[in-house]
Amino acid sequence: MDRSLYNTHVKLLAFDLTSLTQISSCSNSFSRHGFLLSRIETLGVVTFCDLKPRKFLKFIIDDGTGCVDCILWLNHLTSPYFARQNPSNVQQIADSAIRFASEVRLGVVARVRGKITKYRGLVQVTVSDIVVERDPNAEILHWLDCMRLARQCYDHSIK
Repeated sequence: MDRSLYNTHVKLLAFDLTSLTQISSCSNSFSRHGFLLSRIETLGVVTFCDLKPRKFLKFIIDDGTGCVDCILWLNHLTSPYFARQNPSNVQQIADSAIRFASEVRLGVVARVRGKITKYRGLVQVTVSDIVVERDPNAEILHWLDCMRLARQCYDHSIK
């Protein structure tokens, strides 16, 4: 059985993030009950925003089980990391990030997907995309999905 969900956006609640084990200190690989993870999808209410224009948007998502620190980078056009990539692709990524940042406001319910990373010893999500939810049932449906997936997939080997 393949024990890797490495490139899958795994649906997790905030309290699940605290149960992750980092594989090595210089890696963005995490483990949950033997499954390798690198990406997450979470959903909750935005409770904090700190925008540094052309640098980053730091925000916190509260899903009722805890809080998830999120970082959305906005420096794609000035970052040396992106300088080696195709300029039209970088421009599209930068435009998307700016659009995502404009939608994040205090009190909105947002679905966030991205890489699980650690910064200064704390787990955070380096955001790849954000969807502001308009469905009032989105939070409870996310909780139900997380519990179902944990029971049927992620925690399957614990029984």
